[in-house]
Amino acid sequence: MRHFTMEALILSLLMINLHGAAAVTHSLRYFYTGSSGVTNFPEFVTVGLVDDVEITHYDSNTRREEPKQDWMSRLTADDPQYWQRETGISMGTQQVFKGNIETAKQRFNQTGGVHIVQMMYGCEWDDETNEIKGFHQEGYDGEDFITFDLETQTWIAPKQQAVITKHKWDNDRAMMAQYKNYLTQICPEWLKKYVNYGRSSLMRTERPSVSLLQKTSSSPVSCHATGFYPDRASLFWRKDGEELHEDVDLGEILPNHDGSFQMSSDLKLSSVPAEDRRRYDCVFQLSGVKEDDIYTRLDKAVIRTNEEKPAYMTFIIIAAVALLALIIAVGGFMVYRKRKAKCPPTSDNSSELSEQLNPAPKC
Repeated sequence: MRHFTMEALILSLLMINLHGAAAVTHSLRYFYTGSSGVTNFPEFVTVGLVDDVEITHYDSNTRREEPKQDWMSRLTADDPQYWQRETGISMGTQQVFKGNIETAKQRFNQTGGVHIVQMMYGCEWDDETNEIKGFHQEGYDGEDFITFDLETQTWIAPKQQAVITKHKWDNDRAMMAQYKNYLTQICPEWLKKYVNYGRSSLMRTERPSVSLLQKTSSSPVSCHATGFYPDRASLFWRKDGEELHEDVDLGEILPNHDGSFQMSSDLKLSSVPAEDRRRYDCVFQLSGVKEDDIYTRLDKAVIRTNEEKPAYMTFIIIAAVALLALIIAVGGFMVYRKRKAKCPPTSDNSSELSEQLNPAPKC
């Protein structure tokens, strides 16, 4: 639930890594985006996420706050006016953002063109240590504009154009207290409530399928894990049970279309003798479920590659092509014989005129 004064909602841009949460850390984040001069896109959009899963959405086209997860509908049982209230907040914020864009354009001496203001705020909660972290970041046209430092309760302005806002907000002690209360009390309370509502979905674990992939025999071997949930996972190579750090390239965790995740870790084989490769294995770990670790030994027999097909596949392809050629040849011969039988013999004495008037079939 969002409790912000309209004065607090100005120029904003997200500058945060969504995959930096610890294994037992839950997060609640709201993203606001206002724009001008952008065609085929709503001028104002808000998105709420719990543990990086979208839970709410509003835009200036629909003008309605809507749940994005089935379990979010449980809110109305405890709070019947929840969605109506949230819609009203977003509609009010939409107008504020529209004015903020004009203010920002004046600060930067701009007139027309495409401009975007964004804001990200929320909190993180460690369900083991009960530690709470709050954050609020804003930006304009893709760059940081102003950030709230909860520890010092001051605003940081990396842009000269934001210094006016910094001084104004630093001197507003009532607003500062409201921000602190929201980020350290109200936000965590709602985060815990959301986690409880969506526990069966948010707290589920799904093990991935793990494959060894290689483009060519000289390419690195990629250990690819896909279909896991949540995204708090690790993937690494070992030699004789010891984790490797050299000759290893770890990729980012990426989302799949079904809400699960995937990641890869590449091992360079140039310095690994063929006889030593079975001493290596790839390990996938899902945070909090160590008993479900997946171990995949580096074995040439299980590596999937794009190199030339086996000899038996080549034989099958050649045989298929030969059979197709034979069928075409036989079919063509039969058509030739049938058509020849229908054609009357031509007369060597036929005049040019008579052949034009009574043309023979084209055989």
